[in-house]
Amino acid sequence: MGTYIMLSTLSDGGRKVLRERPGWIRKVNRELEHMGVKVRAQYAVLGPYDFVTVVEAPDNETMSRVSIELGARGSVQMMTLAAIPLDAFIARLESGAPRARKPKRR
Repeated sequence: MGTYIMLSTLSDGGRKVLRERPGWIRKVNRELEHMGVKVRAQYAVLGPYDFVTVVEAPDNETMSRVSIELGARGSVQMMTLAAIPLDAFIARLESGAPRARKPKRR
């Protein structure tokens, strides 16, 4: 399973629905699970985005489907980022890094 970060911004209509039915977010999270995506953490944030959601999904295609399904509703715009765990990132860099050469003796 891959980890993904979803940055979400509500439309005017999405904000109205959220104000009238705050529990709507949990319903959307259950829908994500039916699409094969597990919500690991979610935060309401200040700034250019309204929510940051950390999810796990089996592949990029599943996340593309989620983005299209949610975006087609018109209540939210999302930016989805594939996330690499730091230890895996460092290990990959170290495995592909050229080895330091020993200085030649004269």
